[in-house]
This record gives sequence, C-alpha cells and structure tokens, in this order.
Amino acid sequence: MRSKPWLDLLGAAVLAGCSGVQGPLDPAKEDPDAPHGLVLSLAGNALLPPSVLSDQARLEADLAKAITNAQARPDDPEALIWVGRRLGYLWRYREAIEVFGQGIERWPDDARLLRHRGHRYITVREFANAQADLQRVADLVEGRPDPIEPDGAPNPAGIPRTTLAYNIWYHLALAQFLQGDFEAALASWRRTLQHAGNDDALVAATDWTWMTLMRLGRRDEAASLLQRIGPDMEILENHSYHRRLLMYQGRLQSDDLLAADSHDPVAVATQGFGIGHHRLVNGDVAGSRAMFERVVAGSGWNAFGYIAAEAELRRLP
Repeated sequence: MRSKPWLDLLGAAVLAGCSGVQGPLDPAKEDPDAPHGLVLSLAGNALLPPSVLSDQARLEADLAKAITNAQARPDDPEALIWVGRRLGYLWRYREAIEVFGQGIERWPDDARLLRHRGHRYITVREFANAQADLQRVADLVEGRPDPIEPDGAPNPAGIPRTTLAYNIWYHLALAQFLQGDFEAALASWRRTLQHAGNDDALVAATDWTWMTLMRLGRRDEAASLLQRIGPDMEILENHSYHRRLLMYQGRLQSDDLLAADSHDPVAVATQGFGIGHHRLVNGDVAGSRAMFERVVAGSGWNAFGYIAAEAELRRLP
C-alpha cells in the first residue's frame, strides 16, 4: 500500500494497534496508478478539488491543531475524528476515509467514526460502502441517548442543529436514494424526521422525503408533508432546502432559487438538483436533464445535489 501523507503527520502514537484501512475500496474508483486521493464522478471523470480554497489558511491551521490534539490524546477517538473531519473540509476525502477506518479498527463500536466514514463514502461515490457503514451504526445507536453533533463549519449563529442519530439516518437515507432504492430510503427519511428537533433539521429531511414520495408516485402524501412548511420558519443554515420546499408549494419559482444562491457553487448544485428533480417528477424529462447537466458542469462536486444529479443522469433514458 502506498504511503499516505497524513500517516507521517499524525504519528504512530495515534494509530497504535491499527494495521490498515477498513473495507475495500471500489477498484473502479481507486486506480493503483492514479494519484492518491483521486475521486471519480459516476461517469468516470476525475473530480479535482479547487486549487485554492477561500479559507485555505484557516482550514490548514485547523487540521494542524487537530493533528496536534490527536497526537497528545492517542486514546481519545474524538481527537482522531476531528483529524478526519478537518481533512474532509480540505477536500482530502480519501485521506479522511482512511483516518476514520483506522479509528474504526481500534474503536469498532464508536458510532461517530462509522457515521463520518459513511458520509465521506457518499462524497467519493461509494454508495454501497456508505450504506454498509451507516446501517451498522444505525443498529449500534438504537435506544441510546442522542447527543447534539458539534459543527466543524458552524452556522452564523454558532448553534449546532443536528444530532448523531439524525445524521446517521439522513446519510443512510441519502445512500439508499442515490442507489435508486426509494422504498428503503423513504423508511430511513421517516426515521430522520423523528430526530428533527428544529426547523433546519426539519426542512432538510422534509425536502428529501418529499422527493422520495414523489418518485414512488405517492403525491398525496408528498403534498401533505408540505403542510408543516411555511415562509417564516427559523432557518439558520438550510436556506436552500427551505426555498426548495417553498418552490414545491408554488410560493417561489425556480428562477428565484437560482438567483438567491448564484454566488455559491454548493448552493447552485443544491438548488439545481432540486429544480431538476421537480421537473422530472412533473414529467419534464428534457428540462430535468438540462438542469442536471448544468449542475454537473459546475465546480461544487462535493455537494449532495451534485452527486444526486450525477446519479439521475445515469438513470435517465
């Protein structure tokens, strides 16, 4: 196995007792002759991180601090988790997966490690691996207390809006949706909604549940789901999902969504996918294809909307 830069940075103290990465990578996604860390789209195209991130210096400093903390606290899984999370914020997703894998080998029943690796498997388009991790961790946390999950990229108010169980079910449902297993995804979205304790959590889970119901042809249930959504909700971070739901209600038009989020590649991917999917479930296949293609022509390939647009383009006739 090729040496990994983070192994040298992190030091043997943190990884004591760990011998390797958990779980095989999809050989179609990990070419042994390709640069380490390469991510391929579902169409097989190389997805490159931005040459410079707008907050690169801060993110690098945060990673350095996390590494120092992990070296000082080799028996604390949370310290290792933050190394993986900080790598992810720098678009170093495969390295993050490896870090989480090392932690899982040492602490196999730590739900947080599996939850975060499952998330990053989605980012690198390994949906079956993501589902395996997230289903396992969903079983682990059943009946346990549900702690608030700390934010690595806080909203402007600095108030975390989701719990561990919410994020487990959310990402499991997403992995199922991306694979086209809409019945399983619906069951998982319903579990996600059970852990939605505020309007931010509610609008994100409601949006995906609505889309899943529409794919299953259950339009009356989808319409009923929107009754909890209004324009005056307390939204601290999930503004894009909130606006999508208002579009489904007819309160906003698609042009309103794109105009509001045109400055942010991730938001453009989020809104573009929502608009494309809305067209798809309402019979405008050509219009949906055009919007999905617009999304994947952008740069926000780490966004769930971008990944979902890739998946839909593979399914379209």
